[in-house]
Amino acid sequence: MAKTMHRDRELTDLPGIGRAVAEDLRRIGVRAPRDLAGRDPYALYDKLNRVTGQRHDPCVLDTFIGAVRYVDGAPARPWWHYTRERKRVLAAQPAAAKRSPRNSRNPV
Repeated sequence: MAKTMHRDRELTDLPGIGRAVAEDLRRIGVRAPRDLAGRDPYALYDKLNRVTGQRHDPCVLDTFIGAVRYVDGAPARPWWHYTRERKRVLAAQPAAAKRSPRNSRNPV
């Protein structure tokens, strides 16, 4: 089953996740790929921005989307595959939510 096949791997075994992004994920409590299963990548990105006190490059969000989708069973794809989706989702948000470093999407 796709949802369980990645449970014993390291974060850096996931497509697009290198040491730096793995460290970002650990900062927000994600220790293993299984911790990404069913999570909201937008909420993870918002939490990273809050925890670090800075707005990270949107490509980090694309990478989070790809990692969550992969753990949830999607095929491995490069982070830029998710750029169009990210832009579409964020464009649909109210302007106040886009400016706020603490977005009101699903909590992590």
